[in-house]
Amino acid sequence: MKKFLSIGVTAAMALSMCACAAQAPAATEAPAGDDTPASAADEGDAPAAADDGDLIKVGIINNDPNESGYRTANDNDMKATFTEENGYDASFFYSLKNDEQIAAAQQFIQDDVDYLLISAAGTSGWDSVLTDAQTAGIQVILFDRTIDADESLYVASIVSDMYKEGENSIDWLASQGLDEYKVIHIQGVMGSAAQIGRSAALDEMVASNDNWTIVTQQTAEWNAETAEQIVQAVIDSGEDFNVIYAENDDMAKGAVAALDKANISHGVDGDVIIMGYDCNAWALEEVLAGNWNFDQQCNPFQASYIDEIIQNLEQGIEPAEKTIIMDEIGFDAKTITQDDVDKYGI
Repeated sequence: MKKFLSIGVTAAMALSMCACAAQAPAATEAPAGDDTPASAADEGDAPAAADDGDLIKVGIINNDPNESGYRTANDNDMKATFTEENGYDASFFYSLKNDEQIAAAQQFIQDDVDYLLISAAGTSGWDSVLTDAQTAGIQVILFDRTIDADESLYVASIVSDMYKEGENSIDWLASQGLDEYKVIHIQGVMGSAAQIGRSAALDEMVASNDNWTIVTQQTAEWNAETAEQIVQAVIDSGEDFNVIYAENDDMAKGAVAALDKANISHGVDGDVIIMGYDCNAWALEEVLAGNWNFDQQCNPFQASYIDEIIQNLEQGIEPAEKTIIMDEIGFDAKTITQDDVDKYGI
């Protein structure tokens, strides 16, 4: 049910925030293109709003579901949970661009949703729209990714600890005991929580160890083809390397494609260590086969946690924890099993 505004909100703040909302572009006005966000209502996926107002109205802002296997699994999980059968009137909006997501959030506020669920493309720039939501009495729940905003502006956050993921991966790499680490670092979308956390762990290790060197550090924006081009350019330059640290599985796949074309061995007993993220089932199969060395899990299944929080809020029960960190583990080619692939592959 729609939450009533607190009587403690001043009239001046309300007028100010309404002015901000009025200036925000409608989310549906984003230019067409591969990254253009799309409402599920446009796709025919969103249930029609109930006349009796019993459905809980949620606006869900996510990254492009075609971005990766992780994102597809995350989006499917959200769509399977926030259905009319489960008591929701849900609309979905997708973009890899922070400004388009923020515009979509303003539109959802104008549409008078009860809850705003956000997986932010970037960590910054959210304070104003979250303040607008709070002023409108809309509860904000973050999922998948953190943002740089005061905790008072959202009711809960169900996220992965991206730095901890990176730390786990880099600790594993350090345990391999190489004389020298010459790393091709393929980054995700710059400014995203995943990129910041996963990059930071490697950067810190390189800064504190003389035998660690970054051969090249470039973004492939989660894209396999771009990652392949980055690795091919290093191969063509003749520069030596022995580790590829890719911040998602698709980019690791692209990197391996370049190695295979150049007949450079990789994986267990190979010349190049291959590391990925997300634990796509096909990627874990590569780890199991010894073609890759390590894959770090990033758990995409947050919808049930969000659903429980919303149902409790509807009963006036605040979340017991402000932030819920998803449980995540890494998989080594020397210890992974088929059961691991079957259980954790997405």
